[in-house]
Amino acid sequence: MGIRFAKRAAAAILKRGESAVRIKPEVHAEADKALTKEDIRRLIQTGGIYAIKAKHNLSVNAKLMKKAREEGRRRGTGRRRGTSQTRRGRRWEKKVRSQRRLLKELKDMKKIDNVTFNTFYRLIKGNQYETKANLLLQLREHGASITDQDIAKINEKISAEYK
Repeated sequence: MGIRFAKRAAAAILKRGESAVRIKPEVHAEADKALTKEDIRRLIQTGGIYAIKAKHNLSVNAKLMKKAREEGRRRGTGRRRGTSQTRRGRRWEKKVRSQRRLLKELKDMKKIDNVTFNTFYRLIKGNQYETKANLLLQLREHGASITDQDIAKINEKISAEYK
């Protein structure tokens, strides 16, 4: 099939780029005749086709800095950019995603209709509810018949999915 096919197939098998794949001169003719990936795998096993080692250009100084940071150094107030809240992570995303999951499960269980779902989905997007408990309170006030057993089922299902 050709050397280009052999290189491309070997790169896919070895999970490296084509430029990192090398073919030894003594198996050049054999690689040229290879028709399938199985032929290429055989050549890789015999050592006729191989990939050069990946370069890792992490300097000694960078390693030392990384170790120092792991120990808590170089993390003082002078190094910080942004407020304490921005450095804390993505709390809003976590909150919103959990509320949306709850809302979707209630819709799937037919506890709320599409109109209610869409209304509350938009309110969640607008950061209306601080917690899932607040969201449930508002849903119950809106007329949804949600029991504690329903919430327990939803929590079990969600925890099983996202473990």
